[in-house]
Amino acid sequence: MPIIEPAIRPPAEAESFLLQLTCGCSSNNCTFCGAYLNKPFRVKGEKEIIDDIIKGAKLYSKTKKVFLMDGDALVISNKVLIPILSQINESFGKLTRISSYANGYNIVSRSIDELKELSKRKLNLMYIGLESGNQGILNQCKKKSTVEQMIEAVRIGADAGIKSSVIVLLGLGGKKHSGVHVEDTILALNKMQPRFLSFLSLMLIPGTELYKDEKQGGFEQLNSQELLQQTYDIIYGLELKKTIFRTNHASNYLPLEGRFPQNKQYLLNILQQALEGEIGLRPEFFRGL
Repeated sequence: MPIIEPAIRPPAEAESFLLQLTCGCSSNNCTFCGAYLNKPFRVKGEKEIIDDIIKGAKLYSKTKKVFLMDGDALVISNKVLIPILSQINESFGKLTRISSYANGYNIVSRSIDELKELSKRKLNLMYIGLESGNQGILNQCKKKSTVEQMIEAVRIGADAGIKSSVIVLLGLGGKKHSGVHVEDTILALNKMQPRFLSFLSLMLIPGTELYKDEKQGGFEQLNSQELLQQTYDIIYGLELKKTIFRTNHASNYLPLEGRFPQNKQYLLNILQQALEGEIGLRPEFFRGL
């Protein structure tokens, strides 16, 4: 039952039971990501997973939420995944939802009926790292999912009853591609209409390709003011109908929370005050991943 570290989960899953289905990420190639650098990808055996569920349910009988780890649990086919989800539902009597990180290509490879089978078993939230809506930036970062795959994943997920929490990585295009990062991310998000949206800020991690690129002068990071301006510009362009928005991740200089469309102007006002120096930012030494 011990989790093979590191254990990485979204802030919203702080009180969830962490169930490890895979170790690492099947892609594990993104130039900016150091999460699983030293963790070869593998899928855990079904018996081991089922045993973890049964043991976990006995220890944490009041559990309402289960989060599937690691970075790519939905790479597992429905044939294997459905019995696991059924066991979770059977074992945790107070269960309200199951959630997981998801790569776009793993979602679009499933039929709508397959996705409905997951939703029926309470897997009704997936976290998708859009990072940027610009395909050129994603290509440079070696991200396996395309922008169009991720847009389609959010759409068909919604049709199947699975909500999406989409993650944008501020500063990913560096100073050179900041403009297209903003413009194309706005376009992608407006097409997606995600139920949840969060922004993280790029922090370069030793050992990653992007870190090496920056040290060699090939990539120039945005400073705190430029990241705030990028946040403002993206929010300004968003036309979302029903989205909960947060920047509560430790990488961000300014925590924000609101709902679209009703709090859009409020968020812009706060950001404008921060840009003008009227609101203090998170100190650099408090930022982290």
